[in-house]
Amino acid sequence: MAVQTGLRVAELTGLTCRDVELGSGAHVRCHGKGRKDRCTPLTTQAVLALRMWMRERQGQPGDPLFPTIRGGALSRDAVERLVGKYAESAKRSCPSLGGKQITPHVLRHTCAMQLLQAGVDTSVIALWLGHEGVETTQIYLHADLSLKERALARTTPRNVAPGRYRPPDALLAFLEGL
Repeated sequence: MAVQTGLRVAELTGLTCRDVELGSGAHVRCHGKGRKDRCTPLTTQAVLALRMWMRERQGQPGDPLFPTIRGGALSRDAVERLVGKYAESAKRSCPSLGGKQITPHVLRHTCAMQLLQAGVDTSVIALWLGHEGVETTQIYLHADLSLKERALARTTPRNVAPGRYRPPDALLAFLEGL
């Protein structure tokens, strides 16, 4: 949910069961930073996982979506511990995670990068993440090598033979006549 929505930890822990719409136009509503409300669409995979979770959870509309054992909302520290625990577990089967510190904020950054790599405009990413302006979003969007390669490919002229440009004689004659 954190990777797909890019929600801040406080937004995730503040979600209630009624904040999730799993029907047509599936989305999650959150109360974000600066007392702003926003809706974030959900992917099919997220909808399937949330359906299973909510069926198992059997919470009332006003109950926390992700509760503690006692039924209250998870704390920021609890989310950080859970992310750390599962990141350590994932490192055993995904060695590239070794040496990396995975935090809830890294999951938010991952969401931003996935959107950017999918070709989503930065102004849309800013809205998605609940940023005040595009400038804040730029901090998240460190262009990776694949993005740089795609940008380079778009700047390479098509159908141009490599080597030094040799103007045709007619062009040279025209220029000399000036």
